[in-house]
Amino acid sequence: MPAKKSAKKPAKRGPKATEEGRRSPCPVACALDIFGDKWTLLVIRDLMLGRSRFKDFAASPEGIPTNILSDRLERLQDKGLVAQVPATEGGKRMAYALTEKGESLLPILRSIRDWGLKWEPGTGMFMDSK
Repeated sequence: MPAKKSAKKPAKRGPKATEEGRRSPCPVACALDIFGDKWTLLVIRDLMLGRSRFKDFAASPEGIPTNILSDRLERLQDKGLVAQVPATEGGKRMAYALTEKGESLLPILRSIRDWGLKWEPGTGMFMDSK
């Protein structure tokens, strides 16, 4: 007796990525593709707080793994939110600084901070009120 053929339907797939590599043209999705992961906004927060060196980001209380930190800094540079600059103390070491595009995220971070202070018990001020 021949084996029964299964009546499986092909798995549905989402829309194809755009030519720019985006999931969709939705501005929310595009923004989240840049900074919507667990770590990226924390790196941007640290830059806004005046941190600029790799070791400073790695020392943040959240404990970002160094391989992820390297990846996020590279992604932020590729997207034009962060630039490498010479470290202030001279030498050959490099530091990171927000570009104008990166600095434009400050109101978003303030809103997230304010939401967390209002709705998440046990949170406290970490970002200054620039």
